[in-house]
Amino acid sequence: MRWIDKLSMAQRVVVVIALAVALGAIASYLTSLGMRSGWYAYYPLTGQQYQPPGNGLPGWLRLIIWLGAIGLWACASVTVLRSSRGQAAPD
Repeated sequence: MRWIDKLSMAQRVVVVIALAVALGAIASYLTSLGMRSGWYAYYPLTGQQYQPPGNGLPGWLRLIIWLGAIGLWACASVTVLRSSRGQAAPD
């Protein structure tokens, strides 16, 4: 990856943090799909009956989504923070 080799270590850290925020936002959105929010109790004048809020995705699926996002972030972070081939690793 040539564009990573051109970045300084501070820029690489910023890329890793931005990637964490982006993956966190995506995982948060995916795990909240199917959840209802707002007024959900019985209101006599509407003619609607009580409907409990939706639970969204099952817990195991939400866990898999979060673990996938964390695993993807960890792999990308190792790749971005790895020293360039031409540079020696600091002791």
